[in-house]
Amino acid sequence: MTSRSAIVIGAGIVGLATARALSLRGFSVKVFERTDKAVGASIRNFGMIWPIGQPAGKMYDRAVRSRNIWKDLAPRADFWLESAGSLHLAYQPEEWQVLQELCAGFEKEGRPIKLLDSRAVKAISGAVVTEGLIGGLHSADEVIVDPREAIAALPGWLSEQYGVEFYWGKCVSYISDQIVYIGNDEEYEADLVFICNGADFETLYPEHFAGQPVTKCKLQMMRLTAQPEDWRIGPALCGGLSLIHYNSFKAAPSLSKLRSRYEEEMADYLQWGIHVMVAQNGRGELTVGDSHEYGLTHDPFDKDFINRKILDYLRRFACFRDWSVAETWNGVYAKLTDGEADLFFSPEPYVYVINGVGGAGMTLSFGLAEELVEGL
Repeated sequence: MTSRSAIVIGAGIVGLATARALSLRGFSVKVFERTDKAVGASIRNFGMIWPIGQPAGKMYDRAVRSRNIWKDLAPRADFWLESAGSLHLAYQPEEWQVLQELCAGFEKEGRPIKLLDSRAVKAISGAVVTEGLIGGLHSADEVIVDPREAIAALPGWLSEQYGVEFYWGKCVSYISDQIVYIGNDEEYEADLVFICNGADFETLYPEHFAGQPVTKCKLQMMRLTAQPEDWRIGPALCGGLSLIHYNSFKAAPSLSKLRSRYEEEMADYLQWGIHVMVAQNGRGELTVGDSHEYGLTHDPFDKDFINRKILDYLRRFACFRDWSVAETWNGVYAKLTDGEADLFFSPEPYVYVINGVGGAGMTLSFGLAEELVEGL
């Protein structure tokens, strides 16, 4: 019996997760990537697999499913992963009130969380500013990978484990009748075609993307140098601004009061969509960010004042041994505007688009891909 065949377009995290899910269902898979390696949003992020940011039900379950897949893959594909957890910090009464409300709700959902006083926070992280600290909310759900390492390692493992074929530096020009065309001279046919094209709405089926509730988000991030003497920060750290960023935190009744305080005191941060978190990779480097600018076309240049605002706010709740900035960059990802969690549609028979996971690609892609492939 001839196995079913599939082509995946895009070797970012959504494309890799889709290739894996298809392979598990018995498909022979080819992956086409327009560049010589993945260089988009999938390597320009914190590497956080972040269930705490997802609301209860389908999205949290999808995040946990993805997290478990990451933990299974890391030792087999030989990339670094740490079950670091996360720590949200409160320095204002309104922040502390929100954390208490979230803790009560998350406990009812069965999440592995604890509300900590300032002394307990200090015990699990030596990187937290203790002056003015009221307490924190600790979650054991979250894991950290280095996205550059993980996204680079997965293609080789997929090839070795499942025979997935990768075609690098191959830009798909168009698709017709289940045939994928590379320029005018190459064509490949498959039973199913999956387009995992991130923020590229212009190359394939632009008329279909134009009718979807989707835009693009530009974020600015940076990486601080490896900390001396193998010093570790412990959990990923988040300032209070992150509480108004994630959908799961909307469950807190007092969140609007906290937002009002930020609107009054930190309007410039809200204007640029800045909330600040930090994660540490296996080499001890610190990934810091980020900001959020929305629109279909972005200024390609980084804004220095945004990076300075991020670092200024980070110093309010974190203390490091070395603050040297090694790298800065920006990333662009697809973002839905209608509040939905993902974009899945078929522009023609046997061709499917998977997109719109927003800034949660690392958190959701493995679970989402399994769900979609199982449902076909």
